[in-house]
Amino acid sequence: MKRLCSLLLALLSLLSAAGADKPFENPLVFGNNRLTLITPTLFRLEYALDGKFMDAPTYFAYDRSHLLRDFEVTELGGGRYEIRTSRLRIVYENDGFPFGLHNFAAYYKLNGKEKKFTNRCIFRNNLGGAIETLDRVTEAVPLDDGLLSRDGWYLIDDEGSDLLVDGWLARRDTKRHVQDQYCFVYGNDYRAALADLGAIGGRVPMTRKSIHGVWYCRYWNYTAQDYIDIVRGYDQYDFPLDNIVFDMDWHTLDATVGTGHAGSRSWTGYTWNRKLIPDPAGLVDTLHKLGVTVSANDHPHDGIRPHEAVYGDFMRAMGEDPASGRTLLFDAGDSTYMRNFFRYAHHNPDSDDLDFWWLDWQQNYLYPKVRGYEISTLRWLNHLYYRDSERDDRRGAGYSRWAGWGDHRHPIQFSGDAQANWELLAFEVLLSATSSHAGCYYWAHDIGGFRGERNPELYVRWTQFGALSAALRIHSTKSKELDRRPWLWGERETEAMRRAYHLRSELMPYVYSSVWQVHSTMVPLNRSLFIDYGEQEAAYRNPQEFLFGDLLLAAPITCPGEGEERTASQKVWFPEGEIWYDFFTHEAHEGGTECDVSKPLDAFPLFVRGGWVLPTQPYTS
Repeated sequence: MKRLCSLLLALLSLLSAAGADKPFENPLVFGNNRLTLITPTLFRLEYALDGKFMDAPTYFAYDRSHLLRDFEVTELGGGRYEIRTSRLRIVYENDGFPFGLHNFAAYYKLNGKEKKFTNRCIFRNNLGGAIETLDRVTEAVPLDDGLLSRDGWYLIDDEGSDLLVDGWLARRDTKRHVQDQYCFVYGNDYRAALADLGAIGGRVPMTRKSIHGVWYCRYWNYTAQDYIDIVRGYDQYDFPLDNIVFDMDWHTLDATVGTGHAGSRSWTGYTWNRKLIPDPAGLVDTLHKLGVTVSANDHPHDGIRPHEAVYGDFMRAMGEDPASGRTLLFDAGDSTYMRNFFRYAHHNPDSDDLDFWWLDWQQNYLYPKVRGYEISTLRWLNHLYYRDSERDDRRGAGYSRWAGWGDHRHPIQFSGDAQANWELLAFEVLLSATSSHAGCYYWAHDIGGFRGERNPELYVRWTQFGALSAALRIHSTKSKELDRRPWLWGERETEAMRRAYHLRSELMPYVYSSVWQVHSTMVPLNRSLFIDYGEQEAAYRNPQEFLFGDLLLAAPITCPGEGEERTASQKVWFPEGEIWYDFFTHEAHEGGTECDVSKPLDAFPLFVRGGWVLPTQPYTS
C-alpha cells in the first residue's frame, strides 16, 4: 500500500508539472493586457482596465476568425517574454501598464537588417493611400495614409470604434477598454501587408462582372425613350455598353420641406418622374433585354417625406399616422427605420428591379456621424446599401464614395465630381495605384471629368486610362457641351476612343481573372510598381505608371500632344528581370531601361510582360 501511494503521488506530481508547463494559447493574456497574433506579420494589442477584452467585430476589424497557431513563447524571467512568429520577434515585459509604455518591442527584417518597431514610433515614409472624393479637387492633393511604408510597418488604432453585434451597431465601453491597436509589421513584403488587411478586415468581395465593364451616366433630364436610344446608339456606333445610370432627374423634384443640399430640397426623392418615365418598371425591363444593368442615383439625407408616393405605407410601417404630415428624420442608426426605408424607397414595385443604387451621399456637414454612434454616416450607409444589394442571393454591388478603413468590403467606389483638366487626369493615375494600399481597390472615375471646358484630346487620353481602370465609366454635369457619348467628339477622337473601348472588351477575361486574384490575395488590380518590384529603387520614382494585373504595364498620356496626330509622350521605366512588349507595335523593351514613349492619339504606352499568355476574347458589345 505504501508503494502504491508513492506511485500515485509521483504521478500527481508529474501531472502537476505538465500543467505548469502547458503551452501559451493565442490570444496571449498578461493581466490586463492581451496580445493576439493574427498572422506572422500582424498582431493586435489591447488593454482593458477590468481585464474584459473585446471580441465583437468592428467596421474595420470585421473578421475575427484568424488566429496564428505557429508561434513560440519563451519566458525570460522577471515578467519578460519573447514571442516569435516566422517573421517577428516580440519582446514584452509584463509590468501591468498598457502595451507601448516602454514594455514592448517587435523586431523584424527590412532590407536585410533587423529593425525595431514599437507603437510609439513616428509615422514616416508612407507610400500613400486613398482620399474620400475628388469633389472640388482641381489638381493633385495630399493622399491619406495607406498600409504600405518604406519603414516596413503601419499601425491602425481601432480604439473607440463602434462594434457590430447581431448585424447592427453597438457602442463599446471606451472607459474600460482603452487600447485597441493593429500592428502591421511586414518589412519589405508589401503583399503580406495587403493580405493582412484581408485577414482582419475580410477580403475584398468578388464583384459582379458587369461593374468592370462600360458605364454611361450623365446628369440630365432624360426621357424613357432617350435612355433606350442611348443604348441603341452604343450599338449603332460600335461601342460596348454594360451599365446605364439614371442620375437625379429620374425622380420628382417637387419637395417643399427638407434640409436641402446645394441650395435645393429636391436632391432626395423616391417618386418616379412619370412625365419623363411613364412606366419605370417597363423601362428597366426593356434596358435589361437590351443587355445592360440599370442603377439610380440616391441622396437619402431627407428620408421619405409627405410628397412621396410611398409615404403612407412607410409611415404606417413605422407606427405613425400619415395624416400627421410629419417627416421622420433620416436615421441610419435605427434598424427599424432603415429596414422600412429600403422596403419602401428601394423595393417598391417601380424600383425593385434596379440592379443596384448609386449612394451619392454628400451630407457630411449635416450628418457627419450616425446618431448615437461614433461611425461616420457614409461608412455605415455603404455597409447597409451593400448588404441590401446582396438580396436574392446575388453578389453585392456598391457604388459610393470611399469611406476609409474597412470600406474595401463594399466595392465599387465613386471618386466624385472630377474637374476636367490634365492635372487631375495625372493625379487619378497616381490615386488609382495608391488607393489600394488602403483597401480602395476599385475606382469608378468620371472619365473625361465631370465639369470643365470641352477638350476632345483630353477626353481621349482619359478614356485610354479608363480602359485600364476598374471600370470605364463616363459621367458629366448638366451641360450641353459635355455629353460624353464617345461618338459626339469628332471623327478622329471617336475612332481613337473606339479603339480603347474595344480593347476593354477584348481584355475582359484578363480583367475578371485579375479581379478574382484581388479577391483571393488582396493584391491590387491597379498596382503601384513597388508592390512587385520593391527591391528596385526606380519602382518608387515612377508614379506616372502602374501595373494592371500581373501582366500589363501602363503609363497613360497625361499631357497634350503636338502635330496633326496629336502625338504625346510619357516616360516609361521597365522593371528589371523582364522583357516588355509594346501592346500596339510588339516592339521589345529590355527590363532595367527607361525611355520616353511617344504615341499618336489612337494609342498609348501599354506593355505586356514577356513569356506569359495574355487571355483575351473576341470583341463583344
